[in-house]
Amino acid sequence: TSFMKLDTTKYKLLNPSDDKFLRDTILAFILAGRDTTASALSWFFWLLSENPQVVANIRQEIINTDLSRTGNVQEDSDKLVYLHGALCEAMRLYPPVSFGRKSSVESDVLPSGHKIDANSKVIICLYALGRMRAIWGEDALQFRPERWILGNGGLKHEPSFKFVAFNSGPRTCLGKNLAMTQMKIVAAELLQNYDIKVVKGQ
Repeated sequence: TSFMKLDTTKYKLLNPSDDKFLRDTILAFILAGRDTTASALSWFFWLLSENPQVVANIRQEIINTDLSRTGNVQEDSDKLVYLHGALCEAMRLYPPVSFGRKSSVESDVLPSGHKIDANSKVIICLYALGRMRAIWGEDALQFRPERWILGNGGLKHEPSFKFVAFNSGPRTCLGKNLAMTQMKIVAAELLQNYDIKVVKGQ
């Protein structure tokens, strides 16, 4: 990729055809989501501890899906629509990466009317973006997984420029689907076997 070529121009020791280089690149893709996935799950379980009805809904979905019999992890996780919505809702309210930084290539005017010069740094607060009533409605501060589910029971896909937990456009996280699958597997396993409660004072 262009990133590999860039690395080889900066660091002569790297060789894109070298097994170690390829191994390290793949490992970087996998481990890059470790902390963000852990953060997302931490907030997710905290929100569940405050919303027992959501826990009941997720458990019922898991029972209806009959995960223990099908054996195909990817297919199983794709069927967990309500759980998917609950995870997205948790990341909307508590994004693993709470702000992003962009640079302007040339002078421009933002949709808000603010003028920016070329080579300006623009900080985007993803935490605030996920709580804006103008974007998410009057119930923006509520944890409501149903906002991610269509009337027919399917998953409602929001544009990546609206739900930016995985970045947006051509910069969308490469590991998005892997992260969602991992989180659904972990959440399903824990919720089938444990009750999640927050320790008093924590």
